[in-house]
Formats: sequence, structure tokens, C-alpha cells
Amino acid sequence: MAGSVPAPSAFSERYPPDSPGFQAMASLLVPAPYSLPEQYDGWQLSWKFLVFRPAILRVQACLVLALLVYVSLSLYGRAINVRKADDFYSALLPLLSRQFSKPTTGLISDGPSDFFYLWSAYDLRYEPFDALTFDITLDSDAAAATPDFIWAVVRKSELALIRDQRWDLTFTRTADHAGLDSTLAVMSEFADVTETLAKLAPSSSSTPLFTLISSALPYLRVFSITDQPEERPSASALSNKLKRVILTFNLPDDVDNISPLLEGTFALVDLLAAGKVNFRPETRAKIKKVRDGVEKAVREDEEKDKREEVLEDRRAAKRKAEEARMAKLSPAEQKKALERERKRALKKSQGKLVRKV
Repeated sequence: MAGSVPAPSAFSERYPPDSPGFQAMASLLVPAPYSLPEQYDGWQLSWKFLVFRPAILRVQACLVLALLVYVSLSLYGRAINVRKADDFYSALLPLLSRQFSKPTTGLISDGPSDFFYLWSAYDLRYEPFDALTFDITLDSDAAAATPDFIWAVVRKSELALIRDQRWDLTFTRTADHAGLDSTLAVMSEFADVTETLAKLAPSSSSTPLFTLISSALPYLRVFSITDQPEERPSASALSNKLKRVILTFNLPDDVDNISPLLEGTFALVDLLAAGKVNFRPETRAKIKKVRDGVEKAVREDEEKDKREEVLEDRRAAKRKAEEARMAKLSPAEQKKALERERKRALKKSQGKLVRKV
């Protein structure tokens, strides 16, 4: 039986090997080999059949140089961060040793800019200033003795940024207070909360809390007490609320500039744990009403999102089934079906227009 010649494919008929279109596609798939310039007047190294011409590799040399500069700056920045963290921790260790029975022996590094120790964390970053944060979480007994509330003192220049970063502080209203420096603002849910805290003197020297907070200027950024998360929680996380005292400030030149407020913060935590901070019954009732409303809104939003997901899944399944049905039709039947769908959509839009008029 004589061998048969295979029929040419549609592609080969449209793009024969010698056609410009085929050659253009082939050049994209297989780039042309690199050819050395015939004229080269620069410096070169040669050994037998090997030739090294540095002038040809200018772009690669610049990329390597940029990489070396980047790595050098990264290592230098990390070394500076480690030194700052170690110096501040060493200066702070005597204060922490008085507050805790088992102080840690050193810092734990989490990347080039974050350093943690046992009770809280402070964060060194390349921002306008190095930011340090003490985040103290009350245990279950202390949390049970502490009423629900959100309260903060914020440097006014930080207000917009703090409101964007902290969902919990959106519960509050901002106001000035005579007991604070004019560059600071109070963020509080109710006036009774602010007035109760203004009367506290948590330090060993009986210095009022507001005086301690003002003494931390110009380093203070935000001092807050909260029973809500910093980010909007899911409905399942509403029952896992933590009560925290958070202090964020810029790295001071001397730890003594911030030590009074740090000591006062630890003393305030002791007062909260001992149940020494209480509000009027009507204030507690208002706070509870706000919490109930927020929890209800979070659950309703989550249920709404779930319903929308179910509806979208149904629409997607319906579209997929319709596409499968259309694929089985002949071209003429598909054209008729599309025309019917167009007329149906046009009629529906005209009906909406009549109702609006």
C-alpha cells in the first residue's frame, strides 16, 4: 500500500514556514544569538579562546553594584537597630526587674526591625522616628475586675493616622482636657470615663495620671486602654475579647525621659487588676449598650456577606449552565437565543424607565 501524505493543518496553510508571519512568531520564541561587535577598543582579558570585555557588561555591573549597595545598607541598618534595641533594653532592665519576678535575659529578634521581650514589644523601624510599643494584656482575673471601656490620649499630630490604624478607637470622641498639654487630645467614649481616670494617681509619688502622660512629651504618641481589638473582628471572634493597656512612644534620648510614665503604666495595670477603676452605673449601661450594638452589627454584616456569597454562587452556576446549553446549539440557534435575550433585556430596561417616569 502506498504511503499517504498527511493533509496540511489549518495553521501550516495559513502560516507557511517561509511566510513573514511565521518568521515573526519564531523570532519571539527563539531569540537571535548574541553577536560580539566587530569593533572593540576597550580593555579586555583574553586566555586562549576565552575573552572578557568589561565594557560590554556595563548594565550587569551596575545591577551588581546596586545589589551590593542594597545589601550593605540592609546590614548596616540592622546593626543600628540591634544596637538601639540592646541599649534601650539594658537601660530599661532595672525598671522591668522591679516590676516582674522573672525578667528576661535578652531580646528576641523578628527580622531586621522588630524586637520582642517577654512582657511586651517595641518596634524599631525606619520612620520619621523609631516607634516603641508596650502592649500589656490583662489576664482573665484582671480582665474580670476591669470594666469594659476604651480610652486614649493621643498626640494631635497622630490623630488621623491612629483612627485609620485602630478600629477600637473609632468608638470614641475626641476632646481637649485642661489636665493635659495642649498638644494632646483625649479619645473617650463618655465623659465619666475621662473624669474617673483623671483622678487616678498610679505612681509611687502620687503623681496624677494626666501629669505622667504629659511628662512623656515630646516622645509620646498614644496611650490607650481598650477592651476591643485594633482591627474589626469577625463574629466568631467577638467572644475572645482581650483587655489591654498599650503605650506607644518615640525612642527617647534617655530612658529617664519616659521612665515616670512607664512606672505609672505598670501601677495603673495593678489598679485595674485590683478593681480600683469603676464608673457610674449609667455609664456602664451605656458602654454595654454600645458593645451590644456593635456585636449585632458585626453579626448582621457577616450574615449579609454570606447571603451575598450564596447568591453569587447561584448566579455563577446559572451562568455556567446557560453557557453549557448554548454550546450545544447550532450557530443559527445560538444567534436566535442571543437575539431573544437582547430583546428581553431591552424590554426589561424600558419597563424600568416607564416606572421611573
